[in-house]
Parts: sequence; structure tokens; C-alpha cells
Amino acid sequence: MFTKGKTPDNTTPQRPGGQQPPVTPNLDASKRPPAANRAGPSLISADVTMKGEITSQGEIQVDGSIEGNLRAAALTIGTTGAVKGEVCADTVIIRGSVTGSVRGKKVQLCTGAKVDGDITHASLSIEPNAIFEGQVRHSQDPLSSAPTSSTSPTTPRPMGS
Repeated sequence: MFTKGKTPDNTTPQRPGGQQPPVTPNLDASKRPPAANRAGPSLISADVTMKGEITSQGEIQVDGSIEGNLRAAALTIGTTGAVKGEVCADTVIIRGSVTGSVRGKKVQLCTGAKVDGDITHASLSIEPNAIFEGQVRHSQDPLSSAPTSSTSPTTPRPMGS
């Protein structure tokens, strides 16, 4: 049906002058461009309960229950998702519940979300009917290290000292 660029015997087309097109070798994963290393998003379904730390270079969607810290490039916690631990990602979208701190460049609490913990962010949006209990801290680089002692509450000194 379509024959443009194909030869009748299904061989590689010849270039003018009889030269073969250059062959590009298969590169191992360490030499591929970053986009080629990315896998599809990881999904933790509603019937899954996990304990432990989860780290991903890509995207994770949590519809199940996680007890432990999560770190990813992008993280979505679905309406049935529940996380007990620290959540850290460039983009964090919460529709379910998180008990623990949330760190992200862009954090979005959707309608029905419940967060019980502190949020450190560069950009934050909270939709109506999202529940949030904790402190909010703005940071240009919320994914760097954990908050330093200068941003955590200090113990009051007795008067007269």
C-alpha cells in the first residue's frame, strides 16, 4: 500500500553512489540521553500495602497504602492513596492522605486531600475542601536537604538570661 522509502526486496535503501547509511550502535543505558532512560509511570494500586522507602527517577502514582518515605520526580497520591512518611518530589499532587512532611517544587492539594504534616514548597496550591494541618514553608529549593535547625522551632529561653 505505502511504498515510499521501501525497496521491493525489503532491503535497506541505497544512497546515491552506492553508500550504505551509517549504522548507529546500541548505546548502553549510561550513555543514552536522559529521556531514553525514563520508564513509564509506576502505579501502586489500591489493594497494595507496602512498608519501606521508595525511590524513583520517574513518576509514581499511589492508590494503595505506603508506610515509609517516598522520593520521585513526580508523585500523585490518588483518592484511595495513603502515605505515612516523608513525601519528596518535583511535582506532588495529593488527592488522598499524607501523614508526614511534604517537600516539592510544585505542591497541589486537591479537593478531598488530607495532609497532617509540614509542607516545604516553591509553589503551593490548595483547592477548596482540602484539609491541611501543619506548617507551610516557602523555599526556592525545597528538595535540597531536610530543613535546618534555623527553620525548625527553637526552645524558648527563660526570661532574664
